[in-house]
Amino acid sequence: MDFQGKIIAVLPPREGVAKSTNNPWKVQSYVIENHDQFPRKMCFDVFGEDKISQFNIQMGEELSVSFDVDAHQWQDRWFNSIRAWKVDRVAPGDSSAINDIPGSAPSAIPSSVPFAEDGNNGSTDDLPF
Repeated sequence: MDFQGKIIAVLPPREGVAKSTNNPWKVQSYVIENHDQFPRKMCFDVFGEDKISQFNIQMGEELSVSFDVDAHQWQDRWFNSIRAWKVDRVAPGDSSAINDIPGSAPSAIPSSVPFAEDGNNGSTDDLPF
């Protein structure tokens, strides 16, 4: 899935050591906001010190983030995980990239989309149903 917008928060990195392997780990979270009429925000994680350095995400940047959503259970509770696997820089105002989470309402209806005909004498109806 993809989400495009502006980075509005860079949270402090978290790090620790895996209990099972004794290997160190590092994760950093970011908040991105899209530019829809009613803006949506999404908090996502970048896992691994190498990816954090590679992506080098800075406050105020316009990005297109590709991510995976997964859920895990801990003590009879479920938690979502939104982990970025690709980050692309986007020029401000570039509408060629994806603006919404798939399945959500579109951010704008193109002016070239005609209204559907209702089938009665070829008249058009401005209602979509």
